[in-house]
Amino acid sequence: MPIEFDNNLPIYLQIMQYIKRQIVTGTLKAGDKIPSVRELAAELQINPNTVQRTFQELEREEVVETKRGLGRYVTSEERKIMMIKKEMAGELLDRFLTGMQELGIEEQDIVSIVTDALAEGSQGKGEQTHE
Repeated sequence: MPIEFDNNLPIYLQIMQYIKRQIVTGTLKAGDKIPSVRELAAELQINPNTVQRTFQELEREEVVETKRGLGRYVTSEERKIMMIKKEMAGELLDRFLTGMQELGIEEQDIVSIVTDALAEGSQGKGEQTHE
């Protein structure tokens, strides 16, 4: 699990974001078993208490569920996964818009920039041309 920890944000929150990203991208699917506290702590070389806190928060948010004696699993609630995806997309959009506004770019110009970027992106997905 490649995580570069940011010293400005608590580690448990960063691990939560990482696990949520794995869920919304389909790396971890609804109903999949997630690593144990010990496995993840060893893999990330962090304190097991930090991983335990991460899992408790993910359970509180109903992102994962514990099956007694079997471990923890990604929620099977597709609506919950969609909600997480929308939440993460909203955070990305907020950061993007804030950055564009800080550059002094007007709303209509932001729309043009995004439209152009999407058009270029869809052209690039077919045949790639080398200049």
